[in-house]
Amino acid sequence: MQFSIRGQQIEVTGALRDYVDKKLSRLEKYFDAPPTSEGYVTLSVVRGIHTVEVTIPLAGVTLRAEDRSDDMYASIDAVVDKLERQIRKHKTKLNRKFRQEGSLKTLFVEEPASAVAVEEPDLDDLEVVRNKRFTLKPMDVEEAILQMNMVGHNFFVFSNIETSEVSVVYKRNDGKYGLIEQN
Repeated sequence: MQFSIRGQQIEVTGALRDYVDKKLSRLEKYFDAPPTSEGYVTLSVVRGIHTVEVTIPLAGVTLRAEDRSDDMYASIDAVVDKLERQIRKHKTKLNRKFRQEGSLKTLFVEEPASAVAVEEPDLDDLEVVRNKRFTLKPMDVEEAILQMNMVGHNFFVFSNIETSEVSVVYKRNDGKYGLIEQN
């Protein structure tokens, strides 16, 4: 698996690049055949906080994890651990679903929705800083929850196969899930 590694406000040294490659190569054991898609790694430092973001687009699904700490190497280790847990957790669910429905492709959207962290807005400063477009693929609520958990976000927008309407599933503070439907 190849990774495009870039730095924001940090120079990506050869040692840092080698460490990222070595750690992320651990993920290859979870795949029958090594993925041919290119993964993206962004290393950044803001006010002494080292952030590592990893995005791995696969056929129909995107794996994504992020970690922040005071040490870049610790952040890299933590993000790889998160990706491994994410893969292991969902591999069982997806295999079970695959056996039941006979088609793994029905589980995934082409480009999953992405959560944007939002601070408390100042009424004078309501500026959109990021705009994303994605294709809504019809799926049921259970599949949408699986996808939301797969990408590690707290909400997921999808086309509800039962109602043919746009719906949103979200993770509640009590650990359960909510569904927002059009009235």
